[in-house]
Amino acid sequence: MSNVFFVGCGPGDPELITVKAKKLIQKADVVVYSGSLIPDPILKLCKKGKIYDAAKLVREEIFDLLYKNAKKDKLVVRLHDGDPAIYGAIREQIDNLEKKGIESTVVPGVTSFLASAAALGTQLTLPGVTQTMIITRAESRTKVPKREQISELAKHQATLIFYLSVHLLTKITKEAIAGGYKKTTPVAVVYRASRKDQKIIIGTLTDITNKVKAEKITMTAIVIIGDVIKPKSYEYSKLYDKTFSHGFRKAKVK
Repeated sequence: MSNVFFVGCGPGDPELITVKAKKLIQKADVVVYSGSLIPDPILKLCKKGKIYDAAKLVREEIFDLLYKNAKKDKLVVRLHDGDPAIYGAIREQIDNLEKKGIESTVVPGVTSFLASAAALGTQLTLPGVTQTMIITRAESRTKVPKREQISELAKHQATLIFYLSVHLLTKITKEAIAGGYKKTTPVAVVYRASRKDQKIIIGTLTDITNKVKAEKITMTAIVIIGDVIKPKSYEYSKLYDKTFSHGFRKAKVK
């Protein structure tokens, strides 16, 4: 049966693409990619195939490209920035291809919130601080359920991560405080994580908006709210504690 590959190419650094993704792009007959979000060095990996910019196409045109070329048994790659599962539109494409007898394979990629954490040199869960991450987006033209309003999510006091929302930073900070975060809670905004023009802005819920406005950042940035950004204290992991036994090591008792 014919197949379409939905491939994540990572956050922007060409060296953060997976080996599997790289091989597929190099062999592809057709690559439909996500507009300006895919860097040129990755597009240039497609040496023999035709490439199409999905930013210039509507849903039906993209589907037509995928379906017709897969039907001809060509190697078709739908190339996404980051990971295809996060704020992509792969479900609708996969379902419609399946109705036409075309199978799909998803190849994961490094997503930008992980590249942002790497840029910050931090971890997003810390013992004694939080063991939970919430990945979301602020409501704008794309609506979110009432239970997922920022003020509701903020009640968990977890690490709160926003995609596609840096232009709504005023709204985010206001609602985060209304939901229970302290005004002094650290916030990090990472612009174009992993790329050469990457920028990192650190602040608090009260001053991060002005700092980001000063840098004129209105898109392509991840917003992370939480004490993990600048923890005042945290607990050491029990996994490597000498008094802690687990399946691979017994505790060292005095």
